[in-house]
Amino acid sequence: MDGRRLVRAVAAAVGLAAALQRWDAAFTVVRLAGATYLVVLGAQALWRHRRPSAAPGPDLPDAPEPDGCADAPFAPVRAFRQGLLSCLLNPKVGIFFVAVVPQFLPEGHSVLGATLLLGAVDAVIAAGWLLLVVVCAGRLLRRLRRPRVHRNLERATGGVLIALGMGTAAETVTG
Repeated sequence: MDGRRLVRAVAAAVGLAAALQRWDAAFTVVRLAGATYLVVLGAQALWRHRRPSAAPGPDLPDAPEPDGCADAPFAPVRAFRQGLLSCLLNPKVGIFFVAVVPQFLPEGHSVLGATLLLGAVDAVIAAGWLLLVVVCAGRLLRRLRRPRVHRNLERATGGVLIALGMGTAAETVTG
């Protein structure tokens, strides 16, 4: 089960997402925290994969990463914690849940129970999707770990994260 979605479902069931939707200051704080987190993640990716002085050129084969530059895989606890933080700092997920779930709540039943059940179903579906992504990514792992491919993916991802974070912050401040 996807723990992040389950946390969102429980939070929505007790009204946290509804409170964020109605209380502009809390929504703004969470949104700016999320924007800051995106910029930090992007900057970290760009910093870790900045161009070394002896980088292979377009006509040279990929050089092995210098010692200490190759990314070790995240420990499962660290990966889960980072994913949970990313999800919790995205208020749109909770607001979407609050906007969609009420239309599926059966009349005459416990709202809390039905919301938790729908949240559990959502978490199971998300976990299945993420498992499919992991299996597919696992099959591509050897190609993705080639130094040039990995470095370019990290740079592109870092730039996109910074752009999304800055765009979210700008939209929050001006909107």
